[in-house]
Amino acid sequence: MNEYNENPKQYAPCMHSAEHLLNQTMVRMFDCGRAISAHIEKKKSKCDYSFSRALTSEELSEIERRVNETIAADLPIGESFMERTEAQKRFNLSRLPEEAGENIRLITIGDYDVCPCSGIHAASTKEIGAFTIISSDYADGRLRIRFRIADWRITDYAD
Repeated sequence: MNEYNENPKQYAPCMHSAEHLLNQTMVRMFDCGRAISAHIEKKKSKCDYSFSRALTSEELSEIERRVNETIAADLPIGESFMERTEAQKRFNLSRLPEEAGENIRLITIGDYDVCPCSGIHAASTKEIGAFTIISSDYADGRLRIRFRIADWRITDYAD
């Protein structure tokens, strides 16, 4: 095993980075925590959140707007490492395998997001492309958001 939490799955880097932006946007807007599960694919992906209701169309539009605004900001995406004991104090490590080791890899997206992660990512947010929510639904305390990113790059949200 490598010295940090390497992921055996090879997610599409731009889609995986978009997932991080969606998660942080959900945390900021609804204080709901990051996704409790996610399925990340190149063409479309989904995230499930522990939530108490369905989202309105206005809320879904605002999520899209905020994610796309962050993408357009061209924030750098980087990595750093933290000892497991320190990381446990700051982050939920439940989705990382125990064999991730003592050096936990953290992915940063500018000053917008930081979280433990073992996947591959874009080098900056501007590489991601336009984020679109395809649909969402709510049942039994689980909010599911399905999304995709366009192959082209966005400019509409840039200053």
